[in-house]
Amino acid sequence: MRSLAVARAVAWRTLHNVFTNPSLFVPSLVFPLFFFTAFAGGLSSVQDVPGFDYKQGYTAFQFVFVLLQSAAFGGVFTGFGIARDFESGFARRLLLAAPHRGGIVLGYAIAALGRWLVTAVVLTGIALAVGMNVGGSGIDVVGLYTLAVILNAAAVLWAAGVAMRLRTMQAGPIMQFPVFLVLFFAPVYVPLSLLQGWIHGVAVVNPLTRVLESGRGFLAGTPTEVAAAFGAALLLAVGFSFWAFRGLRKAEAAG
Repeated sequence: MRSLAVARAVAWRTLHNVFTNPSLFVPSLVFPLFFFTAFAGGLSSVQDVPGFDYKQGYTAFQFVFVLLQSAAFGGVFTGFGIARDFESGFARRLLLAAPHRGGIVLGYAIAALGRWLVTAVVLTGIALAVGMNVGGSGIDVVGLYTLAVILNAAAVLWAAGVAMRLRTMQAGPIMQFPVFLVLFFAPVYVPLSLLQGWIHGVAVVNPLTRVLESGRGFLAGTPTEVAAAFGAALLLAVGFSFWAFRGLRKAEAAG
């Protein structure tokens, strides 16, 4: 129970800081909306390429990517906040005061989810307003958003591990760049079958490809690679949970 109390306190403080500070909240909201507009609008003619067979259209095709991208970067942006807490001295005081420090990581994870849910609601509303076609049932849509939630958790755990090891805002690029690379080495603009050359080989072994392909299948109402997608997402989340808690121990040792 004490861990949950710590988690609630950390989550509330983090969300309060984000939603009362436009400089923290607005970028995490504008970033996915910019990509959605640029990709779904500016590249819509890609759906006319021979072999592009996603039946829900290019808007839905790109919406899934941007939704998952926003989930991942919601976690990364929360990692920036963790690093900021260390720079300000708050995180060190929290480590001294919290009797159950595992609740600190849980609290930041809850905050990352709450932060992303607001972005997801706005992004989904805009996508539906511009005519996005949804072929999946309610269960399929739940499957898509569940994948995004797991990806959000994996991203914040990765970022938390980096932030707690380095404890400075200068760690921001280390949190962000690997996530950016993994996302954009998946089939972003066209289906996997249309990729060629080395990028196809990279996309095939990229675990995010399974998540992205399955998410698009959910939205179209034709679920595919569901077990592989959830397995990959959960494996990332579990693996980065160890990374985050080891980072917590290093932050404790550093004082």
